[in-house]
Amino acid sequence: MIPGAEFIVPAAYFAAAVMFIYGLKGMSSPVTARQGMIWAGIAMLLAVLVTFIHPKVEGNYGLMLIALVSASGLAWWWARIVAMTDMPQMIALYNGMGGGSAAAIAGVELLKMHSGQSDMATTTLLVASFGAIIGSIAFSGSLVAFAKLQGWLRKTWRFPKQQLINLVVFGITILLALIIFVAGPSPFLLVLFFGFALAAGILITIPIGGADMPVIISLYNALTGLAVGFKGFVLEIPALMIAGIVVGAAGTMLTQLMAKAMNRSLTNVLFAGFGKADEDAGGGEATGEMRSIDATDAAIQLAYAEKVIIVPGYGLAVAQAQHKIWEMTELLMSRGVKVIFAIHPVAGRMPGHMNVLLAEAGVDYEMIEDLEDVNAQFPNTDVALVIGANDVVNPAARKDPSSPIFGMPILDVDKARNCIVIKRGQGTGFSGIENLLFFEDNTRMLYGDAQKVSQQLIAGIKSLG
Repeated sequence: MIPGAEFIVPAAYFAAAVMFIYGLKGMSSPVTARQGMIWAGIAMLLAVLVTFIHPKVEGNYGLMLIALVSASGLAWWWARIVAMTDMPQMIALYNGMGGGSAAAIAGVELLKMHSGQSDMATTTLLVASFGAIIGSIAFSGSLVAFAKLQGWLRKTWRFPKQQLINLVVFGITILLALIIFVAGPSPFLLVLFFGFALAAGILITIPIGGADMPVIISLYNALTGLAVGFKGFVLEIPALMIAGIVVGAAGTMLTQLMAKAMNRSLTNVLFAGFGKADEDAGGGEATGEMRSIDATDAAIQLAYAEKVIIVPGYGLAVAQAQHKIWEMTELLMSRGVKVIFAIHPVAGRMPGHMNVLLAEAGVDYEMIEDLEDVNAQFPNTDVALVIGANDVVNPAARKDPSSPIFGMPILDVDKARNCIVIKRGQGTGFSGIENLLFFEDNTRMLYGDAQKVSQQLIAGIKSLG
């Protein structure tokens, strides 16, 4: 052991924890988000490096290096090549890896207790068991969320008595945890315990519809943070405790904000089955017809407008059209048109998805407004340009009590003088709910891939001189 390590390690962990908190604070604003990420990265690097001189680390440095280099290399490579449309999948998967790691460490510590290598205190045993439960649920649930977003699984998957079965599986998991707490861990009990905990995560997630993905990803992020915090308690590492609890608290608050943005409780998200279009999501029938517009006429409307509000959605990410939209925006601003971007809290497939896209294109964050600030501006807006968004602009949330999204706060694009919707086809979108906006008298549909349509709009605006 390095002389003085018993003092260096706690001090380094404390410094890492402070930097984690500072980094998380920086991520709360688009202005400081990049700086916050850098601070968090430095904190993680410091925490990893100082672990090599931790007094409790005995050998196995070769295995530690292999794991560190291979995992870091894979993560770096994947982060470099992943498309922006696949970012939600990557976030869901990485959330799951954190929860799975915490659960695995809890399992190792419990096995050490069984073999007599560890004399775990009663409180520590309870914390380890609870951390193993939520870490396992976050792991398996996040993998299911990943598979749904990747298109490998149906958005919803239901069977008779599903909620009752979920409750039974979760109850058995808690019961096994109590048996381990009273009788002590054994390999057989641990296999059963982790098996039921992983099954609980799968069963909780498979019935959740596509529209709820931002909420469920945020929830599993919170669970992963809490699991890491409990792991820090078991391992007696304050940095893990602080970082995990901070991430868990932030994730919990974000989950509540996401649910509030949909005017729904978290229990409703988990158990009500929103978004099951194939079964009961329809609501009332849309009346009227969709009216189309060509890119030339749309360009004229945009070019001669005084004010334009652009509402991005997942279709923007799919088409990778953010750069073209920003180029079009700059053209409009050069003509004296006032342009702003409106982002709903649950737009896209994960929290902040649209903000990331627009930041990548170079959109000034001061041009981006949220739902509370922008809704009052739509009645005085000449053109609302919707790009691939669906549920977050659906007037059924205000007008149709039978709709699954009734009562959900939406962007009031239907109140603009004119609304142009860029959409690939006439489908219902990811959640499967019919959008009444498409049938409004002031709405025109501009069909096509968002990037190609954006290029046509740019050409049309330029042709006007």
